[in-house]
Amino acid sequence: MDHKKFLNKTVSLAVENIQSEGGPFGAIVVDSFGNIVGIGQNNVTSSNDPTAHAEVQAIRKACQNLNTFQLTNCILYTSCEPCPMCLGAIYWARLKEVYYAADQRLAAAGGFDDQFIYEEISKKHENREIPFYCIEVKEKNLPFEEWTRQEQKIEY
Repeated sequence: MDHKKFLNKTVSLAVENIQSEGGPFGAIVVDSFGNIVGIGQNNVTSSNDPTAHAEVQAIRKACQNLNTFQLTNCILYTSCEPCPMCLGAIYWARLKEVYYAADQRLAAAGGFDDQFIYEEISKKHENREIPFYCIEVKEKNLPFEEWTRQEQKIEY
């Protein structure tokens, strides 16, 4: 695979997206044959969707195009080191590898600093900037019990 070629494509997507009033991020998913199967650009503000990061968009499109929810033989290329949310999406999609151009230090210098999220993750739930509270509900395990009883389910 020509990693630099694909990374340059993501950088071009990011710059193009800025000119279309999007965020400065681009990503692509490439299959094992070197075909681009998903393209994403940051559309957070244009779609009013805080999850519309380039990596998530590319993963969604690749999954749709390949008709699967796991991209085990695919590679993600992205113009910038993925944020914590995108990192989670990458692991859920089971991507084979990730290549990025700019690192989180450059992103922070450009106004996209995710360090506070990494710090929040390590805090106790009640001490987070947005507190999390676990409330005891009698039927809290019912969805998982029902799931385990299902004989015809797609494991993931």
